[in-house]
Amino acid sequence: MSDLFDTGASEPAPSPHRPLADRLRPQSLAEVIGQQQVLGPDAPLGVMLASGSLSSLVFWGPPGVGKTTIARLLAQETDLHFVQISAIFTGVPDLKKVFEAAKIRRQNGQGTLLFVDEIHRFNKAQQDGFLPHMEDGTILLVGATTENPSFELNAAVLSRAQVLVLERLSLADLERLAQRAEKELDRALPLTGNAREALQEMADGDGRALLNLIEQVAAWKVDATLDPDALSTRLMRRAAKYDKSGDEHYNLISALHKSVRGSDPDAALYWFARMLTGGEDPRYLARRITRMAVEDIGLADPQAQTICLHAWETYERLGSPEGELAIAQALVYLALAPKSNGAYVGYKAAMRLAKQSGSEPPPKHILNAPTSLMKDQGYGTGYAYDHDAEDGFSGQNYFPDGMERPELYKPVERGFERELKKRLDYFAKLRSQRNE
Repeated sequence: MSDLFDTGASEPAPSPHRPLADRLRPQSLAEVIGQQQVLGPDAPLGVMLASGSLSSLVFWGPPGVGKTTIARLLAQETDLHFVQISAIFTGVPDLKKVFEAAKIRRQNGQGTLLFVDEIHRFNKAQQDGFLPHMEDGTILLVGATTENPSFELNAAVLSRAQVLVLERLSLADLERLAQRAEKELDRALPLTGNAREALQEMADGDGRALLNLIEQVAAWKVDATLDPDALSTRLMRRAAKYDKSGDEHYNLISALHKSVRGSDPDAALYWFARMLTGGEDPRYLARRITRMAVEDIGLADPQAQTICLHAWETYERLGSPEGELAIAQALVYLALAPKSNGAYVGYKAAMRLAKQSGSEPPPKHILNAPTSLMKDQGYGTGYAYDHDAEDGFSGQNYFPDGMERPELYKPVERGFERELKKRLDYFAKLRSQRNE
């Protein structure tokens, strides 16, 4: 499988019909556009190359951002033999041949960089087959995936490889790529400035897609520069009006979300209508407003989440266009509801604390002791059953021993959270008294 600017072990003979993306393939890592978060001097790959110690890698990112290109150039920079396979077309017999060839190469003093495109398509047993060859140095594995490695790759593979995230090319990156293409073509694109930006937006962060679009535009016989409308007509695609997966999509959903957070129902309805008229799926909007209820209203109005779920269900039963009204009503309710991100902030703080504290065990007094050995170890000793305590509250410590008690959830003085704050303060006072 090819990727943006990918190169083979041996270059094909020059052809007058070579695609533009093929002609613009970088010949060194310094020529790669974008991805400085992994390629920069202080970034993971930059540090690895400078130290001469390259580890197995997994590139996670969308199509057309240079996963194959970087893998090929890494092999070139480290004098490793480059082998490329695709999980879609490779079976167990093919893998055995690849590993045997790599072993022979290793015996002859040369390492192998094995690039596996769409690595997430290998099943767990096939992924496990890489492990012994990674461990004994037969191969240096570089996998590429568009899916979340945490869900798609074996933990054993992930423990032996560093995951590097490759990002969509920014508009600035795409402009640099367009300028490089114009230099190769030896002529400027017949586009106005706005049309040029529209073309880049249509590429949606995909460098290969941009070069394919540029190649189409460059082949047109036109006497004047084209504006965005003329461009979208010729390419039969909506250019800059609204792209459900592009920058305009994210701009409008951001505007909608912030309007709700800012308690402005009129603005929220406007951006909601803009997205619907642009062709957005109402189910996506129903999901997003439910997220707003959880993130921005939270426990200040627990009913907000229920109203969103009911609106979502109503849309599924009524369909379009009647069902959109239920979502619009939920949107108005959210905009006018009291706001709190207390639970959201508390959850994120808890996640940070969990990562920092590692594998600290719970205190023994709150652990069950189903065996005599566990009882002998002190499991369950000293546990106070809250229902037997005064006020139904023992005030015991439930955090790991030695950990200073954190304050994660901080309710606001708005809506229903005002009542929750009273309860929290009440239990804090009782805890202090019980522990004196």
